[in-house]
Amino acid sequence: MINILFVDDEQIYQAGFLRLMARRKDVNIRCSGNGEDALSILNSYAADIVITDVTMPKMNGIDLLKLIKIRHPRTFVVVITGFGTVGQAVEAMTLGACDYLLKPFDPDGVRRLMDRLIVHRNLLAESLTPESGRRRTYRFENIIGQDKAMYSVFENIERVAETSASILITGESGTGKERVAEAIHYKSLRKDRSFVKVNCAALTETLINSELFGYEKGAFTGANATRKGHFEMADKGTIFLDEIGDVPLKTQVSLLRVLDLRCFQRVGGTKTLTVDTRLICATHQDLGAAIIDKRFREDLFFRINVVTIHLPPLRERTSDIPLLADYFLQSSAVKLGKQVSDLSDEARSLLLSYPWPGNVRELANVMERAVIFSKDGIIGPEDLPESLRKEKEERPFCLQIDSPLLATAEMRLITKVLEDRKYNLKQAADVLGIARGTLYGKMERYGIRKPD
Repeated sequence: MINILFVDDEQIYQAGFLRLMARRKDVNIRCSGNGEDALSILNSYAADIVITDVTMPKMNGIDLLKLIKIRHPRTFVVVITGFGTVGQAVEAMTLGACDYLLKPFDPDGVRRLMDRLIVHRNLLAESLTPESGRRRTYRFENIIGQDKAMYSVFENIERVAETSASILITGESGTGKERVAEAIHYKSLRKDRSFVKVNCAALTETLINSELFGYEKGAFTGANATRKGHFEMADKGTIFLDEIGDVPLKTQVSLLRVLDLRCFQRVGGTKTLTVDTRLICATHQDLGAAIIDKRFREDLFFRINVVTIHLPPLRERTSDIPLLADYFLQSSAVKLGKQVSDLSDEARSLLLSYPWPGNVRELANVMERAVIFSKDGIIGPEDLPESLRKEKEERPFCLQIDSPLLATAEMRLITKVLEDRKYNLKQAADVLGIARGTLYGKMERYGIRKPD
């Protein structure tokens, strides 16, 4: 059963939402007229989904959203706004809302959104349920997220897992590309066969062919016995080539042959070996640019890129930060044998304000460190790395302008804030106190572009 809390000071919208959900037998619904009352309800009512209006008395929906993301990180939050205030919805999305609704409601749109959120919530509940052994790899463990982009990732995994299509997983370092590859393998028909992982960036040009395809005894100095390569070991299973963009051009030719003909020869051998291996690749590089620079073969790109799954960076899925932090806190506490149960509100606020250049991997490391240094069972700001605390500190801000025109001053201010924040639009919008959509519009108006 899914618990929903609908928050709106207008009774007509409360009644309308209840009518739309009347036929569903899998939901419990409670209503509230303001943010303060909603927070009180959440203390005793474990809402899976909160749908809140933005403009309300006592506490607006944006402030309610901020508090829910700190105090109830597993709760999905949807904001309601009017056609004239879409900028509020954009701001809410940057603060952790998973979606938004426009007034007046489109009944079909509301139903579709609720269907998606309920499926997504159930997937997330499975991800967060502790489980050990081989079965954990059949689920989306460690691929955790409320963000709409992550729901698309879950859907894509389900759709492609039972096919034999080659898959390219893209995203910055630390976003969890290996986890996605594992989930695809263990949900596929090959799940009882080998899943072989290869970090291509760690192999030198002289070693990579022998590692991938194996070698015969005497093929080179030190080859004292015949050795199978990774493709042979992955026969009937899956091979995961991480950082495929670092594979040398000569080896790319051999990879193309394996993909096209399903055969290869060991280094120093003459016998042609046949394999049935599913290929999953991953990269943080722009392979399109690598093709232009002649560092990556275009024909190989088309062979490995039958299906693309993109993982967004953590800074673009703010709603997932508290959720992941709780998950890593619990897993680290178990691993280290420490009684650490929660984060303080101040610590959660620091986590939400940090840009996470190392993505999910960095967050996992930060939480493990925090568990180690925690003294009283609650992680506070003092248990977090200094870099997170410094990010939150107020810094002096100086701006020189040579024109009294307001437009010129605004353009210079926006440009300086963008430069200071290395063109991270979410952070710049937060510093300026405007919605990210508003910032986009002003950048267009003044012709401000990120330098190449």
